[in-house]
Amino acid sequence: MGTVSEEPARRYETVELYRTGAAAKIVLNRPERMNAWSNALSADLLDVLRDVASDDAVRAVMLTGAGRAFCSGADLKEGAQDAAANDGGLDTEAALTRWYHPIVRAIREMPKPVISAVNGPAAGAGLSLALAADLVVAKESAYFLLAFVNIGLVPDGGGSLFVPARVGFARAAEMAMLGEPVAAPRAVDIGLINAAWPDAEFEKNAEALLLRLSNGPTRSYAGTKRELNHWAYSRMAEHLALEASIQGGLGRSKDFAEGVAAFLEKRPAHFTGE
Repeated sequence: MGTVSEEPARRYETVELYRTGAAAKIVLNRPERMNAWSNALSADLLDVLRDVASDDAVRAVMLTGAGRAFCSGADLKEGAQDAAANDGGLDTEAALTRWYHPIVRAIREMPKPVISAVNGPAAGAGLSLALAADLVVAKESAYFLLAFVNIGLVPDGGGSLFVPARVGFARAAEMAMLGEPVAAPRAVDIGLINAAWPDAEFEKNAEALLLRLSNGPTRSYAGTKRELNHWAYSRMAEHLALEASIQGGLGRSKDFAEGVAAFLEKRPAHFTGE
């Protein structure tokens, strides 16, 4: 069946786009930061997603990460710098509205299938990004983590929408409130993702799936996607706005400041409920 081209069709500062026929592979390319979600990555990813969504020659898209992670979530080092420049507070609501929500909508609304090929940890907003796709596959060594609670926040970027839609209330509450990693094989068992493959077979299997979809009945896939969106995500815009509103308040809380400080200092957080 062949493989996706090894030469990027287009390079961005933090993202690379590969093309083979009707298949497009988007690679998050901040491996030194475990592909943490920075402002630059947000801008690049939104640009490339809009590009492939509007290109009729692209019939299937895969999103994956460079290096050892898929996406480790928001770049807390950059966030701490932004907070310091903003009198200690972080405008999480504005960041979600400006970047995260358009990216999630671009994935859910493009009339072609999107695969998340999770090559390593998908944490926080990285988990939300992975689950925005239609099909989610992973290395057996990968894991999924709703890490927000560990820094005093709530799931955002669609996390509180996509997780319960896939696994139900009980598992979603467990993942969101306990903030513990879910190994890829376990994620398959509970219905969070579609498949977990041995690490040595992952890239081959993921690209074979991408090429299969890129040569399939594109309009059928688009119609199915519209149906599933209507069933599971018909109130997505309203729900994303709720996430952003709640997160906006928490972004100015003492617990969030403590959570970020503890993360950067590599120590346990001491929350006070404030």
